[in-house]
Amino acid sequence: PMNQNRLHDNFVYSTSDNKMTRRGVGKIGQPKSSTSLEFVRHWLTQSNQKTGSRLPPERILAGTLSLSRPKLRKALAVLENEGRINRHVGRGTFVIIPPTPLISMADMTDRVSPYDAMTARITLEPELAQLAALHATPQQISRALTLCADIRAAPTWEEYERLDSALHDLIAQSSGNVLLHEMHKIMNAVRQVVVWRQLLLSVEGPPPDYQSFNEHDAIVTAIAKRDCAAAKLAMRAHLKSTLNAMTAEV
Repeated sequence: PMNQNRLHDNFVYSTSDNKMTRRGVGKIGQPKSSTSLEFVRHWLTQSNQKTGSRLPPERILAGTLSLSRPKLRKALAVLENEGRINRHVGRGTFVIIPPTPLISMADMTDRVSPYDAMTARITLEPELAQLAALHATPQQISRALTLCADIRAAPTWEEYERLDSALHDLIAQSSGNVLLHEMHKIMNAVRQVVVWRQLLLSVEGPPPDYQSFNEHDAIVTAIAKRDCAAAKLAMRAHLKSTLNAMTAEV
């Protein structure tokens, strides 16, 4: 028949109109970020996207999934960190085959609290910053300085989150340790879901005096000066500041 529906948990993928909906409620509204992530993940599976295939443009995919574009971008960012997709500026977003994880990302995010995610970062990322001060290439340092400037100019929290994630990933990559970088990718994907979805941001974007701006500058400056101890301390101070801000009202 023309309209065969394939079911997956609480979602229905319709082959006739390439749409994904929740069972029993028709076309969906705007779900929470964590639900949006699962929704996009199910769509990738149910629509039989092949390795190497290019996803529809963001505007079209957002309409197909009945998601806002900010929520779609956030879900795609997590999927990129998971190794499900590759996003190339000017070329598009492509499906790739990820390695089989020992534990699913969905299961992990359900079991990790925001506090757990931040304490894991405090354990790992200062060491990565210290290694980056030793091993970062001039090109990586230049890119980190550019990201710091771009972060200051971010007009929205969504853009700030994207750039902040890119900076921390670059520092992890600059450590020169492939295994630690891959561990950081997993941790970063988890924290994007369990930390950012918990934050109640009352304004459109970060204020000009947002404390993380100077903290990022201190980390990258120490890396550029090859000051391992200062880089480690600056990263720890930055993450402690973020954790304190998260728990200030608890």
